Amino acid sequence: MNLSSGGLFGAIVQKYRQLRLILGDQLNSAHPWFDNQEKDVLYVLMEILPETQYVQHHIQKICGFFLAMRAFAQALQEAGHEVRYFSLDDPENKQSLEGNCHYLMQIHQIDAFAYQEPDEWRLEVQLNDFARSLPRAEMVSSHHFLTDRNTLKQWFEGKKNYLMESFYRKMRIKWRILMEDDGQKPLTGQWNYDADNRKKLPPSYTPLPVPGFVRNVEHLLEMLRKMGISYIGNLQPDRFDWPVTRTESLQLLQDFVSNRLPYFGAYQDAMHTKDWLLYHARLSFSLNVKMLHPLEVVQAAIGAWQNTPDRIPFAALEGFIRQIIGWREYVRGIYWAQMPRYSQLNFLEHQAPLPAWYWTGRTHMNCLKHAIGQSLDRAYAHHIQRLMLTGNFALLLGVHPDAVDAWYLGIYMDAVEWVEMPNTRGMSQFADGGIVGTKPYVSSANYIHKMSNYCTHCFYKKDLRVGARACPFNSLYWDFYNRHSEKLASNPRIGMAYRLWDRMNSQEKQEILAQAAFYKQNVDAL
Repeated sequence: MNLSSGGLFGAIVQKYRQLRLILGDQLNSAHPWFDNQEKDVLYVLMEILPETQYVQHHIQKICGFFLAMRAFAQALQEAGHEVRYFSLDDPENKQSLEGNCHYLMQIHQIDAFAYQEPDEWRLEVQLNDFARSLPRAEMVSSHHFLTDRNTLKQWFEGKKNYLMESFYRKMRIKWRILMEDDGQKPLTGQWNYDADNRKKLPPSYTPLPVPGFVRNVEHLLEMLRKMGISYIGNLQPDRFDWPVTRTESLQLLQDFVSNRLPYFGAYQDAMHTKDWLLYHARLSFSLNVKMLHPLEVVQAAIGAWQNTPDRIPFAALEGFIRQIIGWREYVRGIYWAQMPRYSQLNFLEHQAPLPAWYWTGRTHMNCLKHAIGQSLDRAYAHHIQRLMLTGNFALLLGVHPDAVDAWYLGIYMDAVEWVEMPNTRGMSQFADGGIVGTKPYVSSANYIHKMSNYCTHCFYKKDLRVGARACPFNSLYWDFYNRHSEKLASNPRIGMAYRLWDRMNSQEKQEILAQAAFYKQNVDAL
């Protein structure tokens, strides 16, 4: 497919009344913009160098965004809309949002510009500045989220913390999801089944077939090589298997509600060496680029439960819906309530660099070898792998939150800043001092062993705190609490950890802290 100016999306020199910009995460075919064919409106989508370079992205992420954008542009044109698409190597590509828009407005004599509400602060600033430079410009809603940007801030005005559970309950009531007839009481009388959803996989576990949408992307890889794009991660050219159209996204949704939802709740925190997907949905990329709407995802899950209530536990349904209408909307609210200051927060004053093996997966720690290796191979890891493995270790080590942000934003297929930063800087790294999480999410090897089989064949020994093969998580765990006691000891949610630390004799403490110091000094060799 030729995407240059002379090809399928070629620009015919004619006059339009308005130019409408569609960003790479705004692929919403149900947007009101597309209700009617307006031949005097030109839509523009573009692949530009700055969007490949603000962090080092996973190769699958770059390919996924470009493929989804190209498919969306083609679908728009086939539906009768006027579309101009700039491929990365288009000779007319000015390699900037402003440059390409100015170019089209000039050659097509367009004096009006419109864009959808961006989801990232940097693009909000950039596009607002651009809009102010034009005689006529407007910003419209993306018509995707269930709350607007300011909802969370308004609901929690005057509060230091934004309690997710309170937000989630308000969302259930607002949208009448899993509620009794009066709309004020939760169906079954219980709001949250999180306590039921923390089981380890049984020994008899057999992985389910993983739905794939395999396609060859050699043409994209060749273009990226030609354009000198640097990236991380792995990809076999003929094995790209992420959904990049709405049809494929709907197929993935159907697979989840039919095959994985019954087990999602109980095992959503579990991890295993022989299965990278387990019972997770893998819908976050489709949701975050807006090929799927959150309500249709929720309705599909509820519909499956209503059709087979004996097969799908209510706890599984509730746990999944909480992720969509609770957590996802909640972190977006945090992002817009706190930016731009949020990106500078470093409550624990961490300064360490990220270990080199975060970019290779070459470590003797079996849990991190698998989680990072999977991330490099798949551009995917589920929430516990991110929070309690890669995030946990970075927090225990004292890595600067900027470095953690950049790694998460680059390596994961679904990572756009509005969802990545509150999860990383807030929930994972406690750099916000408790805006998102009420305590730091750290653990020793005990939790990892409880939720996975990673420790079984690890070089390090999960039960040892000191010694040549002591699990690094153990000594670093106590070192973390010791060095941050001034800021954390009064936190009621972690008082037990400090009580256990206080009971240890001075020699044991010294040995643990010496072990942690050794590991921190030799972290790249772990």
